[in-house]
Amino acid sequence: MNYYLGIDLGSTTSKAVIVNEHGQVVGRGITNTRANYEIAAEIAKQQAIYNARFTLLKEKVGKHLITKKEYQKFFNDLENVFQYLQFKNRFEKLSQEMIRQSEQSKESKVLTPILSQILKDLEKELSKKYLSENLGNKNQFFRDIVSEKYNEKLDQCDKKYFEALMNVFDKSINPVENEIVEYDFQQLIHEGITTLKDHYNELLNSEVDEIASDFRSELELLAGNYNELKDDLLSHIENVAKENIVIANMVGTGYGRALLPFPQECIRSEILCHAFGAHAIFPKTRTVLDIGGQDTKAIQVDEYGMVTSFHMNDRCAAGCGRYLGYIANEFGLSLNELGPLTMQASRETNICSTCTVFAGAEVRELLNMGEKKENILAGLHKAIVTRAMSLIARSGGVRNEFTFTGGVARNQAIVKYVSEFVHNNYGKDITINIHTDSIFMGALGGALFALKNIKAELDTKKVKAS
Repeated sequence: MNYYLGIDLGSTTSKAVIVNEHGQVVGRGITNTRANYEIAAEIAKQQAIYNARFTLLKEKVGKHLITKKEYQKFFNDLENVFQYLQFKNRFEKLSQEMIRQSEQSKESKVLTPILSQILKDLEKELSKKYLSENLGNKNQFFRDIVSEKYNEKLDQCDKKYFEALMNVFDKSINPVENEIVEYDFQQLIHEGITTLKDHYNELLNSEVDEIASDFRSELELLAGNYNELKDDLLSHIENVAKENIVIANMVGTGYGRALLPFPQECIRSEILCHAFGAHAIFPKTRTVLDIGGQDTKAIQVDEYGMVTSFHMNDRCAAGCGRYLGYIANEFGLSLNELGPLTMQASRETNICSTCTVFAGAEVRELLNMGEKKENILAGLHKAIVTRAMSLIARSGGVRNEFTFTGGVARNQAIVKYVSEFVHNNYGKDITINIHTDSIFMGALGGALFALKNIKAELDTKKVKAS
C-alpha cells in the first residue's frame, strides 16, 4: 500500500502526518522547529513513520486489542518506552558533549565534577519522569524536558558557576538536537519490551500507597499476562519492521514551507491545509480558527473544505504561541502550566497592551503591585482570544460548526474563552470542535492534498487512456 505525507513546518513546532490510500491517518510525528528547517522536517517525518509502524502492529494483533483491555495499555506503554529509548540515547550524547565542553573551559577542574554529578542525577530523574508521566505520548520535546530539570539543578548550585554551566548546555544542545539518528525499529521494540517489563516490576515492588489500587490491579494483570503479550507481539514485529512504507506523494505547508526540501508543486498554503484538515475530521465545519506559533488565522470554508475567505495576523506575534511562550518565561513557568494555573483565576486582570514587549513590562508591574499570577494570566488569555475573535468577525463570523486548530488549542484556558466568545456572540447552539490532534491539522491537510493530487493525476490518465 502507498502512503501520503504532509509536513507542517511551523515557527515553533514541525508536524508530520501520514495517511493511507483511504485518507486514514496511520502516523503522526512532531518535533520542535530548529534553525535547520530541513532537519526538523526530517525528524518529524521519521517520528511519523515510527508511529505508522505502531499502527500497523496494532492492526496485526487487533483481535486482542478488542477483547483484552491489558493489550491497549501495553501498546500505549510500549510506544512511550520506544520514545524514551530514543530520548535516553540523545541524553547520553548530550552528556558526553557537555562533559567535553566543560573540559575545555578554564574552570574545568571544578566545573567537570559538578557537571558530572548533575548529569548523573538528571539521568535518574528524567528516566523516572519520562516513563511515569508518559511523556513519549504527550509530545514533550527533548530540549524542553532536559532544560527544565537542568535549570532546577543549577538553582541548587553555587551561583558563581551558574553562567559557566549554562554556557556548557547552550553550546552542547544544538549539535546533539540537530543530529538525525536512524533507529532499527525491531531492535528498539525488543529493547522496549525488556525495559517495560523492568518498569512494571519496579512499580509493583514500590510502596502500596504510591500506586492506586485499580492501577496496581492493572499492572498485576499485565505482569501475569506479560509472556503471552510479548510472544504474540514478537510473532508480528518482524513483518511490520520489514514492511516498506512507500511515500507516494507529499505536500509541505506551514510558516517555513518555502524552506522545505520539496518541489514547488508540493507546497501548499497553511490556510488551505488547516481548512482541509479540519473539514476532513469535522465535515460540517464552516469556520476554522488556527492559533499557531507565529500567526493567527480565521478561515471560512465551504461544504468541500475549500477556503472562501480568511483573515490573519502575521505581522506581530502577540496573541500567538510565541507570545504565550514569552509570558510563560516572565512567570517562570512551562507552557504546559499556563492553562491549568489560569483556570484557577478568580477574575481577569485588565491588560492594556497585547504587544509582547509592553505586556511583559505590564506583567512585571502588576506582580510588583501584588496582583495574583492566575488573575494576570486570565487577563492575558482573554486578551489573546479577543484579538483572535476580531479576526473571525472580519472573516465573516462563525457559521455552522466552528473548529479550533493549532497547538494553542491544547491550552484549556484559551479553549474556555474561545467557547465563551463564540456562544455569547454567535449563539449557544454553535458546535465547537476541538480534536485531540488539533496541532496536526495543517499536516493532515497537507497529507490529504498529497493523496488528492495523486487521485486527480490518475483520473486524468484514465480519461486520456479512454
